[in-house]
Amino acid sequence: MSTTATFQVTGMTCGHCEMSVREEVSEIPGVQVDEVDHGSGTLRVSSEQPVDEAAVLAAVTEAGYSAQRA
Repeated sequence: MSTTATFQVTGMTCGHCEMSVREEVSEIPGVQVDEVDHGSGTLRVSSEQPVDEAAVLAAVTEAGYSAQRA
């Protein structure tokens, strides 16, 4: 059974922004990126284990944006 988590990301304005966030978050072991949408500013991820919220937030920061759990 997988768990999902949604985050609100600020600063994304285009498809390139989405790609940057997707690449960074995809590097977290066990986490799959389900959706990144710059229009709504949402990031949805899933994982077989409980989602490591701190790791996701750190990855978004590494990509150059800020986020919070939605």
